[in-house]
This record gives sequence, structure tokens and C-alpha cells, in this order.
Amino acid sequence: MVADKTLILDTRKVKQKIKRMAYEIFEHNFKEKGVVIAGIEGQGYVLAELLAKEVQHISPLEIKLVKVSLDKLAPQQSEIKVDCDLKELKKKCIILVDDVLNTGRTFAYGMKPFLAVEVKKIETAVLVNRSHTLFPIYPQYTGYELATTIKDHVEVNLSEGTVYLV
Repeated sequence: MVADKTLILDTRKVKQKIKRMAYEIFEHNFKEKGVVIAGIEGQGYVLAELLAKEVQHISPLEIKLVKVSLDKLAPQQSEIKVDCDLKELKKKCIILVDDVLNTGRTFAYGMKPFLAVEVKKIETAVLVNRSHTLFPIYPQYTGYELATTIKDHVEVNLSEGTVYLV
């Protein structure tokens, strides 16, 4: 039996949310020369790519796109890597990006590499915030706030530009 899906955001709304988030990123960082947009592998990285492209389109900020790799199911046991030299991140503003914020666990562990370097600040961006936080993570940039039960699942497919509640 296929689970019922409820469309939360269609392609137009997803693009609109990403554009608004890009403007907010620029507004909060307009005094900076540039920012690092670090996407968590998977849909988080796809969202980071879309945000980076939009921020570059609307602002003069230099954008460095970075991929953060970790095992979302066992982040304590996995090695957490970024696809650049950590020295390149020194004194930079980091925006850590994922598609959905549920408990905050992935974000908390995803910050680990950046804590090994003297960065200027770390902010978080998420397309959908479910607000079931178990870790002290609150996104500075949120596309959509969604009240769900812990049993619900949010399915983000950025190649199609859709978000479903399953």
C-alpha cells in the first residue's frame, strides 16, 4: 500500500521560498565580502546549490559552495567531511544548509568540521522546519514552518521542486 502524500509546496512555491531565503542571506550578510554555503550531502546540498545560485544572482557576495558529508543515521560513528581545505574557511561566515530540520541532530553534527576552524559565524538554513528539536538548533533562514507529528515524514525532491507530507 502506498502512503498518502499531501503536497505542501509545489515548484512555484519552492522557488519562491528559495528566492526569499537568498534575499534574507544577503540582507544579513551584506557587509561581508562573501559567505560559505555548506550543504549537507543529499537534498541539503541540492538546496545549497540553488541558494548559492540565487544569492549570486541578486547580490555582489562571493559565494563558496561546500559539501558536508556524514551518515545521517549514525553521525556519531561516521567521519564528517567537507570537500575543501578547512584553512579556506578561516574567518568566514558559514551557512549550513539542509532540506528539513526535524530534531537538529544532523545540523549539530554537521557543524563539527567548522568548529575546528576559527570561523566568523555559523548560521543555518532549511527549506522545511518541523520544530521537533532535541538539539539547540534554530534556523536563521527558513523556507516553510510545518507543524507535524513525530510520525510524519517530509519528502523533499528539489529536482522536481516539490515537498510532500507523507
